[in-house]
Amino acid sequence: MQAFGFEVRAQDGKARRGIIRTARGEIRTPAFMPVGTAATVKAMMPDSVRETGADILLGNTYHLMLRPTAERIDRLGGLHKFMNWERPILTDSGGFQVMSLAALRKLTERGVTFKSHIDGSKHEITPERSMEIQRLLGSDIVMCFDECPALPADRAVIAESMRLSMRWAQRSRDAFGDRPGHALFGIQQGGLEEDFRAESAAALTDIGFDGYAVGGLAVGEGQAAMFGCLDFAADQLPEDKPRYLMGVGKPDDIVGAVKRGIDMMDCVLPSRSGRTGQVFTRRGVLNIKNARHMDDPRALDEDCRCPACRQYSRAYLHHVFRSQEIISSMLLTWHNMTYYQDLMQEMRDAIAEQRFAAWEAAFHAGRAEGDIPPL
Repeated sequence: MQAFGFEVRAQDGKARRGIIRTARGEIRTPAFMPVGTAATVKAMMPDSVRETGADILLGNTYHLMLRPTAERIDRLGGLHKFMNWERPILTDSGGFQVMSLAALRKLTERGVTFKSHIDGSKHEITPERSMEIQRLLGSDIVMCFDECPALPADRAVIAESMRLSMRWAQRSRDAFGDRPGHALFGIQQGGLEEDFRAESAAALTDIGFDGYAVGGLAVGEGQAAMFGCLDFAADQLPEDKPRYLMGVGKPDDIVGAVKRGIDMMDCVLPSRSGRTGQVFTRRGVLNIKNARHMDDPRALDEDCRCPACRQYSRAYLHHVFRSQEIISSMLLTWHNMTYYQDLMQEMRDAIAEQRFAAWEAAFHAGRAEGDIPPL
């Protein structure tokens, strides 16, 4: 079985281009991972997700453990077979969803008990249980169990939470054991505090992981604060392992993260926005429900390769969105997913050719132009 590995093949400033090798195929970095919350990328077929350029998907431990349950997925052959995606899958630990979605949760040194947001049933996730669930799912990259405090918070709260997460990281590592072909990532915490982030990174490095995530950002702190943290947080993590920024983000968030040394990202934004009529293009964001598109025979983005742009007009896409037709979610999500994957490929090319700064300037200039003038 292919051992997990990572290789940086080019670097321009802090921006890195590389390859993550897994038993189920290679992941080109910087990589954007579409989110398949409940074993599906909403409004997309797996083959279509792959056609956009995605090398890896993210699955949600919290959602899958509640429905249909990890044990059922295991009996049915594992998550890859269950959702018909034979390429790599990363599963989160469930910690963030417990904190953000679950009702009546109780946090202790052992773990978290909570009531399901679906039916009120009572559950517990510990580091050991999180590792068990992710083993049952069969994911290629497993995330250690952590606590993610909401920001802003005072230093004492952030320190206590980070140190609990580091103790949980050790328990996750112990429970994960020796699983050839599967990788375990640690999650750096510490809010926006440079000293806490350094302490967390040192603790994780001592434990030893196959990759390292920057957790606890994109939780309401704002882009300037996030970038300020990434200016030091990524550098605190080992250079020879992949660095994953969890839950990010908007296109300019992603570009800024790659500029600061991040290799992997995930976000629900391209699929969620597709369902709400928000469209990402090289000239910024447009809203398909606006009346200006009603009689417009032009493509969303004439430079885009997706079916929504190649085969349909803005007028049609406006019509099916306003009519609440299912094809609207399908086409707009396909477009947004394609935009995100093309963005990643453009960055990989720019890094390899040592022109990332020029590419970044052109990226921001294009978005500042705004949408094409109405007819």
